[in-house]
Amino acid sequence: MANVYLSAQFPDKAQQMLTEAGLTVDSYDGKGLVDRETLAKNLETADYLITSLSTMVDADLIQAAPKLKLIANYGAGFNNIDVQAAKQRRIPVTNTPVVSTISTAELTVALILSTLRRVAEGDRLMRTTGFSGWAPRFFLGHELNQKTVGIIGMGGIGQAVATRLNAFGMHIIYTQRHPLANDQELALNATYVTMPELLSQSDVVTIHAPLTDNTHHLIDATAISQMKPSAVLINAARGPIIDETALLKALQQHQIAGAALDVYENEPKVAEGYKELDNVTLTPHIGNATVEARDAMATIVAKNVIAVEHGEQPKHIVNA
Repeated sequence: MANVYLSAQFPDKAQQMLTEAGLTVDSYDGKGLVDRETLAKNLETADYLITSLSTMVDADLIQAAPKLKLIANYGAGFNNIDVQAAKQRRIPVTNTPVVSTISTAELTVALILSTLRRVAEGDRLMRTTGFSGWAPRFFLGHELNQKTVGIIGMGGIGQAVATRLNAFGMHIIYTQRHPLANDQELALNATYVTMPELLSQSDVVTIHAPLTDNTHHLIDATAISQMKPSAVLINAARGPIIDETALLKALQQHQIAGAALDVYENEPKVAEGYKELDNVTLTPHIGNATVEARDAMATIVAKNVIAVEHGEQPKHIVNA
């Protein structure tokens, strides 16, 4: 009987589907992330690995897994896996795209609202010193209505963000390597611009691009210097897209008005200095942390394992 190793505590749906398919399931049940030694030991006998994007699966671990037939990554990203090393072993690596779109788009909108309306800052105030009462100029934020949002990366999540922000009366501009088709732009009420134009025109800049060599530190000191002093920066994509050292300096010196981060350059570590800033909202990588999205992700990884076990092609292979 084939063995599946789960490197984290996933939704019950995954284990239920695998067990019903006649597979033996072993799961990491310790606190925090699985340690390398535990992972390596279990990979010695595993036919399938389901792992979270917070767990590194490098070439040495892959080489030490003689029976491995599939690495099913529980997440849309797959930077945590040495996909080329897996390919050399003819081990497909799969991810869980698309199903995180709605949840990540909704969190992005929440971060924008929280930042412009100073929600997290207000919560901290009320839990500490409190306030002396309503006053005409006290704790002013900004409305989304008639503001311009610049979306970097107009894939599925970027488009879902645009759809939702249209309801707030925002002007939508975007940039990426190639513009969308005209009918897509019309449906989204979105206008294609260059990166410098987006940075200089936007009241809100939100990132929805993948992490590649070209997007690493895409938002650096030069990019931030092109933004409005009143603008805010949102990142619910990948941490290393932002040069966090440059952003921290800009926030400390009020070069831009604020930021909201759900992902971090050296995750899970938050760079020194950010926690002390009132103009920053920090969330613990919860872009797709909804019951609906996580169950859908569990279904994908389980179905892919079952497919391979039945001699079928899994979906969403990233190293074909």
